[in-house]
Amino acid sequence: MATKTQAFAGGGSSSLPPGGLSLTEISQKLENQKIPIVTHIISDEDIGNVVGEKLQTVDLERVLKVLTDPHYAGLYDRHVMAIERLLRHYKQGFLMKDLVQVRRILNICADRIEEGLVCYVEPLVDCLCVCALPFLMEKASDELAYRQISVETASQLAFLMRVDVSRVRLQIVGRWRRSTTASRRHKTYNQAICEESDISETLVRTLKLLDKDLTVRLAVISLLQKLSGNSTRCCIQMLSVNAAYTLCSRMTDPDPSGELLFRSVEILWNLMQHGDSEQVAKQLACQECVAQLREAFVYLLPRTFSVFDRQLRNDVLVLVQLLAATDCRAPFIEVGFLKQLTLFATFEEVKSHSPLVRNLKLSKNHEDFELKKLLISTLVSLSSDPCALPVLSEGHFMLALLSYVKPNEPTSKPRELPPAYVEELQLLALSALATVGPKMQADFVSCNGCNRLLELLFWCTEASDDYLGYGNAFHGAGGRGSKRAQMRRTLRAISAMVTTNNPDILADFVDQDAIGALSEILASSVSAGNRTGQAATAAVNDDDTIDLEMKREMLGILSGLCENSLHNKDLFGPSGVATLVQFLRTDPGLLSSGLGHYQLVIGAIDAVWCCVVGSYTTEDCFLEREGVYLLLDLLERCPSDLHSLILGVLLDLSENEKTLPHLKTWKGGREVTAPHLFCALWRDTEASIGCPRRPDGSIAQAAVTPQPANWPSRSIVEVAENVRAKIYALFYRIGFVDLPGINAEDHVTLTLIERYLDYKLGEVWDEVQRELELEQVRPVTPDREALDWINKCTEQETLLVAKTQSELMDAKRDQEVSEEQALYSELREDHRQKEKAINDFSDFVARTSDYSKLREAKTRQLASIEASRIVPLQQDGAAFHSTELVNLQA
Repeated sequence: MATKTQAFAGGGSSSLPPGGLSLTEISQKLENQKIPIVTHIISDEDIGNVVGEKLQTVDLERVLKVLTDPHYAGLYDRHVMAIERLLRHYKQGFLMKDLVQVRRILNICADRIEEGLVCYVEPLVDCLCVCALPFLMEKASDELAYRQISVETASQLAFLMRVDVSRVRLQIVGRWRRSTTASRRHKTYNQAICEESDISETLVRTLKLLDKDLTVRLAVISLLQKLSGNSTRCCIQMLSVNAAYTLCSRMTDPDPSGELLFRSVEILWNLMQHGDSEQVAKQLACQECVAQLREAFVYLLPRTFSVFDRQLRNDVLVLVQLLAATDCRAPFIEVGFLKQLTLFATFEEVKSHSPLVRNLKLSKNHEDFELKKLLISTLVSLSSDPCALPVLSEGHFMLALLSYVKPNEPTSKPRELPPAYVEELQLLALSALATVGPKMQADFVSCNGCNRLLELLFWCTEASDDYLGYGNAFHGAGGRGSKRAQMRRTLRAISAMVTTNNPDILADFVDQDAIGALSEILASSVSAGNRTGQAATAAVNDDDTIDLEMKREMLGILSGLCENSLHNKDLFGPSGVATLVQFLRTDPGLLSSGLGHYQLVIGAIDAVWCCVVGSYTTEDCFLEREGVYLLLDLLERCPSDLHSLILGVLLDLSENEKTLPHLKTWKGGREVTAPHLFCALWRDTEASIGCPRRPDGSIAQAAVTPQPANWPSRSIVEVAENVRAKIYALFYRIGFVDLPGINAEDHVTLTLIERYLDYKLGEVWDEVQRELELEQVRPVTPDREALDWINKCTEQETLLVAKTQSELMDAKRDQEVSEEQALYSELREDHRQKEKAINDFSDFVARTSDYSKLREAKTRQLASIEASRIVPLQQDGAAFHSTELVNLQA
């Protein structure tokens, strides 16, 4: 009865003939087919040479005994015949349960070949041909049961690359290359087997043995390319055995086909993408690899005849850029690569007589355009190394960048780059200038960089120009149809140069009227509101992130120009102050919008500090425009992160005596005054830093945690970390008495604020004492007495303040009780009047309904009238006239 044998992880129908083919023909057939590692169910008829022939079992242990038994040691022909008989039986593939014995047979053959017995070459090649077929399963569960054996078999097959026979090595590589082209399900399983085994590591190690065999070497590199293309785990395994160094150090070896360089670059790309880029850079950061990259790039640079060569050249340069960005201290200078890169990047802008660029010319195609951008980006990355700056200066890199800082033309000449390409290079040059400029300040000044940047800035603000931006690439975001992209990058470059605080650069910008120009641009942006237009300043929208960023950059530039110069602050003048005040009117509700208003307000506050404070002229203008009121309004409603900055500005402004009335007369929401606001901020700060206070606001004792002597003093660091010192200084200016709008709780807080400096001194001395105790240092007697006296004074001061606070709280409670009793008295009087009104109404109803009660009321009324009269002294004979009216009903 025929049996059936399942193929390991099979799928699809087999295209192998039922029999009659030799192993060599089967191998040739497999070369042209995509064979999965697993095939479908195979019947006995498929395995037998004759239809209906039963499956004859082969004892693998007997074959192993023939190969290893000392009695058969010299019978090589019998060994070969036993292996051939085995292969005829397993010509459809080996069973998974037999893989352990198969591995032993392969190892025996490999060892015999290494001993010089060439008669085992053909059997080993035939065994590998069968191993290229799918492994067979007898049960569906064999795929899981023998998974580890499959992994070990894969590793063993790769380890056979040690055999110095080209046919064997090519067969091994071909077996795994075909397994990577199987169907989707089998490809996933094959990839898992490859990742769990050490195939990748073994193949990388094998490259060191293939220096003289280019064919096998290319085959191995091709397989490594496929393994690293979509497997992170394989890339990690390859990097663990220095794959990047191994490939890069020999990628420019002679190769007529050019395949070696291409595939080596592709594998390095895969390692960068799927592996650890830092580890790749570390392996490439040696003189040997950098020299190979230099040779490859110089070799490919003039080869611009095909798109393939240009793309490969750019791929090599991308690897160089990634290496430079990851490790700028790689030996680019030592091998002369940096000097050549500078030459290639600047030869179009700066004429050179170097033979390397004498016949070199870049065309208008996309690959050459990308090459230009890559060269600039690579040099910017390498500029992080201080040793590279002299080379860049010698190569006139700054002059090449500044050659793009000029107005753009809407059209181009026939042999020039398109306007879109020119704009993209211009924006990239401006971005590079913002990075390289501060490191090459002398070159920037010598090339008249300030004047070039300001001229480009003025061109960006012109609305009459018909140039419309293209807004391509990263640097051109938001610039389509306008000059905003150029203006944005120009402002960034100017800001980067201003932050250097180089006196020559700052003076050059001021001489070019940068302060007035930026103030005018800001004023026009504020007045433009939501209008749109072609010019950058005419296209301002308060909800646009790019516009907010440009405003912030301009405020930062003005701050840098005016910070340390009283003359520049005067140049800022009333017009600048008027513009600055408009930014302080920003709605605090927009600070959390995430569009950039928060940074814009910070820039405005910093501009007040740098451009206004210190000059009486600008300070008076700021006060006239209610700048202090706006700062206090912002302080009341802004996040806590801005409190320190605003209080610092107010503190410096308070040195001007004209500021104090503004602080005392300001009233915010719910009639809040500045002293009350400062006290509230003090309490909030203490709550945030964990200062112990009782519920009524008075002082509570706090535990002191001793700190080691090598730690920074918490008492001193605390002064800079919160706003209490600034609040104390402000109260010191405006006074601690006769303050408007403060309540009892504020009075309690003021008693603590008034003694802040004394407490801070006591806290510092207490820390000194605690640190001495922690380090077990005993002060001398005079110092001990001084410390005790200081502690005693601090404790007395604390007790005095606590007593004062208690008295204030008692007075507050007495006042509250008195006010409560007065309120109760008013309530009682109100109730008494209501009762009297009710009684009067009841009496009136009774009089109108009962005549007897009316007469009684009349009698009481007459008696009351009579009793209220003054009895006259009536003389005898005098006339008396009655004043009563008779017949009245009331």
